[in-house]
Amino acid sequence: MAHPTMEPGGTDSALCEQGRDLTRNVLERIGDKWSVVVICKLADTTRGFNELRRLSGPITQRMLSATLRRLERDGLVTRTVLNTKPPRVDYALTSRGLSLLEIVQALARWAEENAGGILDSRTTFDAEHL
Repeated sequence: MAHPTMEPGGTDSALCEQGRDLTRNVLERIGDKWSVVVICKLADTTRGFNELRRLSGPITQRMLSATLRRLERDGLVTRTVLNTKPPRVDYALTSRGLSLLEIVQALARWAEENAGGILDSRTTFDAEHL
C-alpha cells in the first residue's frame, strides 16, 4: 500500500490528488469574486438580502441570488425566511462558512502584505516579456 509522501515544508502531496475534481470545484466556487465578498459581509452577523446587496457593491440581484444559492448548497450559508410583512430572508454563515472565513481573511492579509512586491514583479515581468 502506497503511503503519501511528505513534501518539503510538511505538505502532503497525496492530499492534492485525492478528490482532485471536488477540490477544484470547491476552489472555483469559493474563489470567485462574489462568494468572497458575501462571505466577508456575513462575517460578524446575519444579514438580509437587500442589506447584503447594498454592502456588496455593484452586484446584481440575480448574481447575489445565484451566489447565495451556491454557498447555501455547499453548506457555507444558511437561509432563513421570516414571516414578516414584507417577507424577509436572512443569511448567515454556518460553522463551515466561519471556518472558511478565517482562510479568506488570512488570504486577504497575505495579499495586502505582499501587494507591493507583486506589483513590482508584474512590472518587471511585463517590461521583459511584453
